[in-house]
Order: sequence, then C-alpha cells, then structure tokens
Amino acid sequence: MGVENNTRDIEETVVTDFTDRMSYGGYLDLETLLSAQKPLSNHHDELLFIIQHQTTELWMKLMVHELIGAANYLRNDDLGQALKCIARLKHIQKTLTEQWSVLATLTPSEYAQFRDRLGNSSGFQSHQYRAIEFMLGNKNEKMIKVFDADPEAQALLVTALNAPTIYDEFLRYLSRRGYDIPDVVLKRDVTKAWVFSEDLLSVFITIYNQHEEHWEAYETCEELVDLEENFQFWRFRHLRTVQRIIGMKMGTGGSSGAPFLQKALELTFFPELFAVRTEIGN
Repeated sequence: MGVENNTRDIEETVVTDFTDRMSYGGYLDLETLLSAQKPLSNHHDELLFIIQHQTTELWMKLMVHELIGAANYLRNDDLGQALKCIARLKHIQKTLTEQWSVLATLTPSEYAQFRDRLGNSSGFQSHQYRAIEFMLGNKNEKMIKVFDADPEAQALLVTALNAPTIYDEFLRYLSRRGYDIPDVVLKRDVTKAWVFSEDLLSVFITIYNQHEEHWEAYETCEELVDLEENFQFWRFRHLRTVQRIIGMKMGTGGSSGAPFLQKALELTFFPELFAVRTEIGN
C-alpha cells in the first residue's frame, strides 16, 4: 500500500468504529483535559500562559509519583528500581527546563494585557512543587499554611513533611549496607530542612576515593547530584524567564518576584555530595 496524490490509505485492520470500544480520547479523558483551559481575557497569549503551567503541573505529578517510588524502593533495598525512577526524573526535569523557552516567547507588553486577571494566583502556591522540594530536602513547615484553603493539597504536603526525604532513605540504605552513617543523621528530625553534616563527609570521601569498590553507592551519589543540578537549572530558567517578562516587578502572589526566586538558588538538597568534590585527591 503506497501513497498516491500525497494521501495515505487507511489500512483495513485499523479500527475506526468506537461505538462500544475504548478510544484514545476516552482513555486519556481528553474531553476533560482539553476543556480545562479557561482564559479570563480575550488576549491571544493567555492560552500559552495557562497551558505552560498546566503541563508543568502534570509533569510535577509524575515527579511526585517517581520520588515516592524511588524512596519506597530504597526503603526496600531495591537500588536498581530506585535508580530507574531517578533516571526518569532526570528526563522529566530536562523537559520542564526546556519548556521555559516557550513561555519566554511571551513579551512584557503581551503579558501586561492579561496579568491583572491572575489576581493573587502564583506559582508560589503550587503544592506539587512544594512537595517535590520537601521530598528532596528543602522542607519548610511555614509553607503548609499557604494551603489552609485546600485540605487535599495540604494533606500531601503534610505527608511529605513528615516522611524521610529521598536522601534520608539513601543514607539509611547505606547504613544497612555497612557504611558508617552517623547516628545523629539516621535519627534526625525529618520534618526539618536538610543541613550540611560534616560528620557525613568522610563516608563520601571513601566512596569517591575508592569508587571501584563502592560502585553502587558511587553511581547513586552521582545520580543524586544530577537531580540537584537539574533542579537548579530549572530554578535558574524560572528566574531568567520572570526577569525577561516582568523585570523586577512584584509577583502576583505578593513575593518580591525575581529577588525571591534568586534566593532559591542558594538552597541545596545534597550538600555533602558537592562538598566532597573539594576533598577528592587531597
């Protein structure tokens, strides 16, 4: 079966009657998905703004799913499956970072024509983003209050706040494998943000200086470094896109805007995995 007049025939085996069959649109519930974009202005570019943020939230939903999976696999000593989740997370992060380039096509004058329709809505209020930060180690109990009006979202954050981070689970995994993880690290208050532990550094120095003997731990360390680095790339692109579109204006949610996002670049998830690089070869 060839192509004639630039037209491809439909093969006889292709299903075309979906009267009583599951269709593509039905499986994906496209009627709901494609009707979820409800611009509040008549401006052409508001649809871009909505879809950018909705697709980001969809990818973040998968990130939350994969982070929960990776933590569970580590808890059950299944490092291979945990690394599979992390590999997928890294691809999602790359997609999310590249997606900022689409929003960056929105000019300041275009955005100004519908920005007032956002009211106080802001990405600051993304509970999934906060959950991801919590799961990676940037916990901040004060963020819980932002979601008082959304009990379901708040419940997800409370769960993430009280659960060990993926780094906690990795360190516990290493401890069960015989690595000398300090007791104070294993018994830390997991509701608090991770802070640098000098006592933990010696463990990673051994892993990196003797990486052939500690390959699984070494590989996992590098995968976690990729996660943090990718997350910082995303934060940076967020900052630069905001600066490009609104300059130094305040955020719609009441934050200082670009200066607030700049501070996020100082946050870290796995500081020992970066600090160890200074010690290698010394």
